[in-house]
Amino acid sequence: MGAQTVVADVADELARRVATGVYAPGDLMPSVRQVADEFEMNRATAQLVLGRLESYGFVDAHRGRGFTVRDVRHTGGLDVYRRLFRLSMHEPELAADIFRNIVATERVIVLEALLDYTEAERELDPSLLRAAIDELEIEARADDPDAVRMLEIEIGLVRDLLTELGHSMQRAVLNSVGEMLFEVPEAVRAYFAASADLHVLVWRALLAVWESGSGPSEAQLALFEDLFAMFHEKVVAHFEELVGLAAEGPESAARHAV
Repeated sequence: MGAQTVVADVADELARRVATGVYAPGDLMPSVRQVADEFEMNRATAQLVLGRLESYGFVDAHRGRGFTVRDVRHTGGLDVYRRLFRLSMHEPELAADIFRNIVATERVIVLEALLDYTEAERELDPSLLRAAIDELEIEARADDPDAVRMLEIEIGLVRDLLTELGHSMQRAVLNSVGEMLFEVPEAVRAYFAASADLHVLVWRALLAVWESGSGPSEAQLALFEDLFAMFHEKVVAHFEELVGLAAEGPESAARHAV
């Protein structure tokens, strides 16, 4: 195992401790000597580990004091949140809480993109959208659908809509959200709590609206928003099952769903 691999592995372990609260915000991190002793490495490598942890955004360096733990849940950026989510999988409550935030962010971006594109002058070549939906349907009907590939296709569709709308900031955030999801298999699987065919049906219905040029009624839009909200509630509930949170019992599951 190379030195860089050791540094990355130990930095991830220390980051996991920060993520799960073993080291609380404001705590002083173990010193270079303590890290070196615990992980049986020389002090130069231990210094690299703590420097890596700082680059992750999990600690702050203070001259003469060492490193203190950051409140990553409240002050971390997207890169910090991405790592935090990946490292939280052994703590179901924390993982579910982070996932709910990710889903809420994704939901706002996707719903806004779909509604805005429905109301806008649509210039995106329908054949490109149709080809992506065709690919989605082929994957959905496979004996063992590839959830990763299906989610990639769906995120790609939304990314194309955001590009067409000129929503570059939302596109950037969606890219980061996608990266968070793809690093956690349970998160990807959660998006297919319902039949994969239903995903295809929704996109086919949207494409029909866009191609018709007439647009949906206010009642149809309201129904779509309600169905979209219900879908994401199922996604969160399925994720909780996958990480073992729902197994704690119906009262616990209800509490975490609030």
